[in-house]
Amino acid sequence: MFSNFLKSLSILKKFLFINLVIFLIIGCLTALYISNAKPNLIKNKTSKHIQIINNTIEHILRLNIKFEEEDIRRFLFSTRFLFQNLDRVILFDNQFNLVGDTDTLDLDPRSFSSRLDIVELEILDKEKSKKIVETKNINKEKTVSLKDILTNYSWSKDYGKPFTFTQEGYDQFLLTTVKNITLNGVNIGYLAISENANDVKSAIDERKTFILRTAIFIIIVIFIFSFVLNRYFLKPIKNLVAYTKIIKEKSKKKTNINELKSRNDELGTLSNSLDDMTSELQKRISHAENFSTDLVHEIRNPLTSLKSASEILNETNDQSQRSKLIDILNHDVQRIERLITDYSQILKDEVALSKEKMKKINLKLIARSVVDDFNNIYEAKRGIKIMLNDQDDQEKYFINGIENRIEQIIANLLDNSISFSEDNKKILVEIYKGDKDKIILKVIDEGKGFKETDTKKIFNRFYSNRPDTFGEHSGLGLNIVKNLVDLHSATINASNNATQEGANVEIVFPKI
Repeated sequence: MFSNFLKSLSILKKFLFINLVIFLIIGCLTALYISNAKPNLIKNKTSKHIQIINNTIEHILRLNIKFEEEDIRRFLFSTRFLFQNLDRVILFDNQFNLVGDTDTLDLDPRSFSSRLDIVELEILDKEKSKKIVETKNINKEKTVSLKDILTNYSWSKDYGKPFTFTQEGYDQFLLTTVKNITLNGVNIGYLAISENANDVKSAIDERKTFILRTAIFIIIVIFIFSFVLNRYFLKPIKNLVAYTKIIKEKSKKKTNINELKSRNDELGTLSNSLDDMTSELQKRISHAENFSTDLVHEIRNPLTSLKSASEILNETNDQSQRSKLIDILNHDVQRIERLITDYSQILKDEVALSKEKMKKINLKLIARSVVDDFNNIYEAKRGIKIMLNDQDDQEKYFINGIENRIEQIIANLLDNSISFSEDNKKILVEIYKGDKDKIILKVIDEGKGFKETDTKKIFNRFYSNRPDTFGEHSGLGLNIVKNLVDLHSATINASNNATQEGANVEIVFPKI
């Protein structure tokens, strides 16, 4: 349930929730620490009180001091060094009557700490002081008798052991420790030591103040961090999500992707990558849609011809006409077959291109291999001779490319030149270095040349200026060449030869 709850929260809410949980845990540990700190500080002071009480009782018993006012007074004067740094020492007899109080003695102020103007242990005039000592508990807003405390102590299970209690007011913290005094197993009186322990209260207050300030500081830091997280990270991510939804739903809503793209951090890089990926995907979708439309259009023409030829063939008995109709049927079937084959090859190429990587290759070796293969086929078949002129036979022409794609480029160009060339003609393939060490590949033929004023049209899919043997071609060869050239960051141009008949196709590869 808890994991499902966390999963349902946004990143900002998760951040705030986790910080709240951590804050509560730290708060509980801090409260536990504060609750234990005070008893520990009191325990340290109590241990000093107990030591002084034990020493005092030892002196009383050793000197055989009677629990009478005069004996106790003389004893307090003679042992005042024991009570230095204490605020008050009080002695009671076995009947809880006051027999000695350092606050009522006319002692040298250097012997005892200065009297504090407090009301926790209020001593009346000298005659009444022997009867009762009042203790005012401010927290409970009522007066508590020290005699009552001693009475309760005498009946408690801690009787015979030191007993400590505290009295806390607005501006002071009083710590008192009492213990009974026994002689030969008989209780003869009580000794109470009282000390103003404001340092304990100050230490606790300082800790509380520090913790409070730290908590406020942490809350402010969390608030600022949450604001920065939401403003500069989560909100842009939400905008990216909204952008992807708009693209998915093909909505016409405006997006602020350009604002995100202008950022110089990782989100800006992500936004640029996402936008580029989306644009590329849209281009591919548009390309696929247009290609499919063109393919359907190209297939429809031979299908129409097939339908007409088959209808006429079915109705005529003229052998000569039937022979021509059969040639038309064969031509159209070849055309459709070639279209489907090339279209399938293009789809395979697109998948392969996404997996293949560029590497350093020698263009001359690849061109020589393709030229040799074409010469073996067409030199004997049609008398067409393909020559490779690389100017310097020893020089190497390196480019960054995919070897089998470069072979495909050269093969398609040669195939196109052969389609427009008559028998016994020559085709020249040139490789040389141009400006800035760019590698240039040229295919020059002696065919009919281009009729188009704008030769860029020949690289369009299914361009209609076709040779007589077009049934052997799909009209996609030069378009495939153009796509592969773009893949290699190269440029391609076509023109007619200036001094002779024929066409000239030039590819410029960038410097490696």
